[in-house]
Amino acid sequence: MLEALLSFSFATLALAISPGPDNVYVLTQSLVNGTKSGIATTAGLISGCIVHTTLLAFGISAIITASPKIFYGIKVLGACYLLYLAFSVYKSSAQITVSGSVPKKSYWQLFKTGVIMNLVNPKVMIFFLAFFPGFLWNTEGNTVVQFYILGITFMVVSFLVFSTIAVGAGKISSLIMNWKNMGKVLKWLQIVVFVGIAIFILLP
Repeated sequence: MLEALLSFSFATLALAISPGPDNVYVLTQSLVNGTKSGIATTAGLISGCIVHTTLLAFGISAIITASPKIFYGIKVLGACYLLYLAFSVYKSSAQITVSGSVPKKSYWQLFKTGVIMNLVNPKVMIFFLAFFPGFLWNTEGNTVVQFYILGITFMVVSFLVFSTIAVGAGKISSLIMNWKNMGKVLKWLQIVVFVGIAIFILLP
């Protein structure tokens, strides 16, 4: 069991560090709104993994992914939500995006956005299906418990990595806010990230 968990932790660490939609989104939020906003987003993204772990543990993921129509519908729904977020950023003022003197999204709103982004991305479900079973240490034992242990391990490791990214980006953000036109740059960076994730979800 210990050997399997250590191997799983190292594999998760490598995946969390590798550039991807989630850690890029956390990086963007931290640059735009600061460390705490990045951590709130991270908490949301990681919390969504509870649902994917539960679906995996009880075999529902296999049923959903076996139906091309259901799977495609989930992908389209997720992409539409992300494009909506991109459009919302596009309509907003660049000054609102970076200024600390005006209202911005609450930590709860960022948390909810992170959860939704995780849940509407069916590739997370596919990833769990492909990644987790290989680290079960006793296939004849209680696999539900084992999947939950792996799921919690995945969440803890990913949270630590993403939080480190948020802290680092948050520190940098206080230095770059005085740069000319940085508001426009960060605004369009957010748009590119949302659209990029939407395209990533729709790709086969």
